[in-house]
Parts: sequence; structure tokens; C-alpha cells
Amino acid sequence: MMHSPQAEPDARIRNAMRQLLTGPIPDGLKCDVKSLCTLAGVPRATLYRTYPHLKAEFDRQRQAAQAAGQQPDPRLAQIERLKAEVATLRERLSRKNTELDALKEFQATALSRLAAQHDEITLRRQLDATPAASVRTLPR
Repeated sequence: MMHSPQAEPDARIRNAMRQLLTGPIPDGLKCDVKSLCTLAGVPRATLYRTYPHLKAEFDRQRQAAQAAGQQPDPRLAQIERLKAEVATLRERLSRKNTELDALKEFQATALSRLAAQHDEITLRRQLDATPAASVRTLPR
């Protein structure tokens, strides 16, 4: 049985489409026409001239996957996950900064009260140590 000369590039393009759309995507490539041609070993001009139906199918499947919320390129999905993680971490950092400010305020208040109590205790001790005879009553 003879294979047509077009069958081999057609199959390579379809295999490359499947790999780019379902992963894993090889390093240095992404889910686009240029990477499709590179992975299939077919010049871009050949894809546009000889296999426009496969290019159109690839574009449709890629757009459908993106519209469905699926990212055919795992690196794009990773970027989205990292952006969400950064947003979460920024929110968490903001809450921690607010908590830290409240704790600093509490610390300042507590130190002020402790200093006042220390002064009062010191003064009471001085008064207790002073003999009653040296205390004069002031005239009214």
C-alpha cells in the first residue's frame, strides 16, 4: 500500500497539534503556529499554503480551550497561578502590616503604663521610707 507524500506531514502536524494542545509543551516552544510548525518539522509557508485546514483547526481548538478556561500552554497557566499567588500574598502582607501596626501601638501603650506604674511605686516607696516626723502639714 502506497502512502501519499502528504500523509506524513499531515500526520506530523496533527501529532504536533495534539501535543501543543494537551501538553507537555517542549521547552522553548509555546502553543502557537510557529511552535506547531517547528514541532511538526514543516515550514510555516507550507502550513499556510498546503495545510490551511489544519492551521484553521489548530486555531479553533486553541481558542476553544482558552474560552473554556483551559490553558493549552502550561507556562501560561503557571503565570496565572503565580499572579493569583502574588495577589494572595500581597493581601496577606497587608493584613500582617495592619496587625504589626496595632501591636506596635499596644506595645507603646503598655510601656507607657508600665513606666507610670514604676514611677508610682517608686514614689510610694519614697513616701513609706520618709519618717512621719519630717512630714509637715500645710496650713489650710
